Amino acid sequence: MTGSKIDEMTGRQEARSRGRPKTRSDAAERQRIVQSARDLFLDVGYGGTTMDAVAARCGVSKRTLYQLFPAKTDLFRVMVADHRRSMLALPRDPDEDLPLAKALAAIFRLDIDEAENRDRLAFVRLVLADSDRFSEIGEMIVQEGAEPTARLLEAWLIAQQERGRLRPYPAETLARMLMDMIFSVLIKRFPGDRLLTVEDRARHARLCLEVFLEGAATKAG
Repeated sequence: MTGSKIDEMTGRQEARSRGRPKTRSDAAERQRIVQSARDLFLDVGYGGTTMDAVAARCGVSKRTLYQLFPAKTDLFRVMVADHRRSMLALPRDPDEDLPLAKALAAIFRLDIDEAENRDRLAFVRLVLADSDRFSEIGEMIVQEGAEPTARLLEAWLIAQQERGRLRPYPAETLARMLMDMIFSVLIKRFPGDRLLTVEDRARHARLCLEVFLEGAATKAG
């Protein structure tokens, strides 16, 4: 066999060993996997989801999956962080000059449509259904959901206080008050009530914000 023929065969073997060229960045591939895996978690629950099943659903090798997400908890943690952003639109432009009621309505995403509302409620139901059985879910919700949400909201409230738009109540207390009040409306169904539509929830949440601001806002705010 000639040297040129050997070189040609070696080149083909090396190309095969390297596999197909990479078409997505790691960041894009991570996001694609998160989106596909989220559907799997919603279908079979946290306990029923395995990394093997995630790899199959996403069409990636297990080696690639574990390189991007070393464990199922790492994958779910990213989903929790994504869900937090679907619940709270913070941080915001520091130069934004909306009236307080409109700013808070935008922060709590009261303009969300029915499809988006169903999507985020589905994730909430998943968390509520499995958190009693898997303690790591509660830990991730606190670390990636509740705590960052409270910090972001506190920072926004402090900025409004510094601008003279809110009274100087403890920002941590105001943030917790707002989160408890608005999230209970957006997420939970009141006992004995008919199923609230997204419009019903937004209307009630806006009323809650109005009552809150009557007590917390300064005259100028």
